[in-house]
Amino acid sequence: MYEILSLRQRVFIVEQRCAYLDADGLDRTSLHLCGRPQGGTLTAYLRLIPPGGRFAGPSIGRVVTDPGFRHGGIGRSLMQEGIRRSSMIYPGAPLGVSAQMRLVPFYRSLGFLPSGTPYDDDGITHISMIRGEPVR
Repeated sequence: MYEILSLRQRVFIVEQRCAYLDADGLDRTSLHLCGRPQGGTLTAYLRLIPPGGRFAGPSIGRVVTDPGFRHGGIGRSLMQEGIRRSSMIYPGAPLGVSAQMRLVPFYRSLGFLPSGTPYDDDGITHISMIRGEPVR
C-alpha cells in the first residue's frame, strides 16, 4: 500500500500541484490493480470501486502512471484489465470514471462516453464518463 500511496501522491499532489485528501475511505473496499513490468517497481495503478462508491455502478479511479513510464502503453493495458475485471465482478453494470478533461480522448478510446457537464474537482476540471448501458 505504501508504494501505491507514494505513486499517487507523487503524481496527483506533487506533479499536478493539487492539495487534496487522498485517503477518501474508498481504498478499503476497492480492488487495487498494480502495473509492475517484469514484477519490478510499481509503474501504474488504478482502483476498481464497488457500486455506490463514486457512481451508482462500479467505477475506476485514481488511474495513475509513473511519469517515466508514460506513453508506453502500461496505463492502457491496466485500464483494459480494470474494465475486464469490472465486467467479470459486476456483469452488465455500466462502468464510471471521473476523468480529467485533458484525458477525455484516452477514456473515449476505451469506450467511455461523457455523462453530464464538466465540474471542478480540487482545482482540476473533470467530467463523469460511463462505459456501457445500464441493465434494464
